[in-house]
Amino acid sequence: MSVLNIQKINKTYENFKLKNVSFDLEKGYIMGFIGANGAGKTTTLKSILNMIHIESGNINVFGMDSKKDELSIKQNIGCMFGGIDFYPKRKIKSITGVVKRFYEKWDEEIYSKYLKKFKLDEEKKVFELSNGMKVKYSLVLALSHGAKLFIFDEPTTGLDPAARDDVLEIFQEIIEDGEKSIIFSTHIVSDLEKCADYITYIDNGEIIASTLKDEFIDSYRMIRGSKEVLKRVKYELISHKENSFGFKGLIKNENINKDEDYEIFEADLEDIMIYYAKRGVSDERITL
Repeated sequence: MSVLNIQKINKTYENFKLKNVSFDLEKGYIMGFIGANGAGKTTTLKSILNMIHIESGNINVFGMDSKKDELSIKQNIGCMFGGIDFYPKRKIKSITGVVKRFYEKWDEEIYSKYLKKFKLDEEKKVFELSNGMKVKYSLVLALSHGAKLFIFDEPTTGLDPAARDDVLEIFQEIIEDGEKSIIFSTHIVSDLEKCADYITYIDNGEIIASTLKDEFIDSYRMIRGSKEVLKRVKYELISHKENSFGFKGLIKNENINKDEDYEIFEADLEDIMIYYAKRGVSDERITL
């Protein structure tokens, strides 16, 4: 069953466009939403919540229209866009007291459980929290009202490795019953490798792919060859790096020519993210 269905949404800014963005998230899965800074990740996630008003296209959540049924939908969404950065002189418990009034299914027991897990003191004021603690508190609020869809923008940014691991374990716990789903953006490859079932890749406002993580990775290869080979295959590559011996580049499987004199080897998720980020940028020359 589809929890989130996005069909051909468009949004135009002065120097950027979301262009016919479409993808689907099924119940019980985790989707990693990736792309370079400025690719459209946050714009897309905010569109789901009507924090940004799209110009065309459709967004359905739990089978309901995101605009017509906004209030009902938001009761069942847990979201996080960075840490808490408002009311800096208020105590955590005061902010919680305000937030929980908006949710019909606020669960005090779960809230207390995650406060203890993240070692957060309700008596502390916001300005006394580190950036990592603000992220943790924001996550606690998102987890405490019985949500079925979680939308997280860079949820592990600012966390130390142990805290990041705790958060990823929580992600796995959330979807265990097969009734909840998560979409989260990140630049941290290890986070995606640990918990993402699906990858949706956005580049310059357009969806490059939205598929199972392993299928996404397996659809690319790295190749290596001489400068003479590069002249023939350059325009088949996503992007490449030159060095004193030749080049190394990322290519889609469908564009591989086995008659060419280049070495083919597996790409990993980090390779794909790096070489897509280089696309459209002047060739980078590396001296070895």
